[in-house]
Amino acid sequence: MAKRDYYEVFNVGKNASADEIKKAYRKLAMQYHPDRNPGDKEAEEKFKEAAEAYEVLSNAEKRAKYDRFGHSGLRGGQDFHEYTNVNDIFSHFSEFFGGAFGGSSIFDDFFGAGTSSRGSRTRSTGQPGSDLKITLKLTLEEIAAGASKKVKIKKYNKCSACNGSGAKSSSAFKTCSVCNGSGEVRQVSRSIFGQFVNIGPCSNCGGTGKIISEPCTTCSGDGRVQAESTIRIDVPAGIMDGNYMTLRGEGNAGKNGGAAGDIIVIFQETPHEYFTRDSDNIIYDLYISYPEAVLGTEVEVPTLNGKAKLKIEAGTQPGKYLKMREKGIQHLNSHGAGDQLVRINIHIPQDVSAKEKEMLKELQKMPNIKVS
Repeated sequence: MAKRDYYEVFNVGKNASADEIKKAYRKLAMQYHPDRNPGDKEAEEKFKEAAEAYEVLSNAEKRAKYDRFGHSGLRGGQDFHEYTNVNDIFSHFSEFFGGAFGGSSIFDDFFGAGTSSRGSRTRSTGQPGSDLKITLKLTLEEIAAGASKKVKIKKYNKCSACNGSGAKSSSAFKTCSVCNGSGEVRQVSRSIFGQFVNIGPCSNCGGTGKIISEPCTTCSGDGRVQAESTIRIDVPAGIMDGNYMTLRGEGNAGKNGGAAGDIIVIFQETPHEYFTRDSDNIIYDLYISYPEAVLGTEVEVPTLNGKAKLKIEAGTQPGKYLKMREKGIQHLNSHGAGDQLVRINIHIPQDVSAKEKEMLKELQKMPNIKVS
């Protein structure tokens, strides 16, 4: 089935501002949210369609590509994420709906406990842990081929003494007197429209239905302890500066057995000594002398995997690009790699001797040298 125009999805014009697009997306997301439309496949598809459109139109670079080339300009697995699972949308757009990488979202306020990247809504057995955000710096060489990095971070881990329960022993609990062990409290309110019953987690026990009578001496009843942990991050080849990945369940452990948060890893590309990046291609500026450009030569140039010889044909003009096939960066989630483009520059000396000046003046008089 052909994709609809992203501007048509939001019913806005191509000159719509970022705020207008954000407002339109928010409206559709609320309208077609799965919690509002349980079992409605059509609503789910529209929810995913809106999320995909927003990911493109909210990014200036992707929007420019889309405006110029349409959907075909976004193919190849690098420009947008095609959603196949509704939970993917919650993880990719948590920042839009609820602050940077964590905390509650607009969906929590509207639908109650909410749906998160950790699964569907269920009664909590403890307070969920918060997400962590780290920035991982990578060299162009690491990006080109992919890398496995180990990073040390300080975070909350589950207490091993009480296995995260926060209690000294399995018998160190008592039933919550507020909710009588149900973990939920009901509040009844009346209005001109009738009686409303609001069901929410019990604030006294945090929704667990139990109160700790004898706290664990190691974690003081928290169910978690702070420590330094080492995590491994497998970086796929071809990522871009600013891309991020989510490590599920690797964030702060929750209180009293609550689900652990996630770690969001944001990738940062460090400047390279020789190369500049253009998508999956890399550009290298090569300086040669005027005689070398006229007569031709063979030079050795750096690559991401060492050095390689490059032939310069006679009469090569400055500004010309010579292509070294698949010497660039591997494509993200697909086969093949970009190229290394060698840009030819002519070295102009700033200081020349008297003899060299005389030779250059004579050279200027030659018919093939003089510019007509």
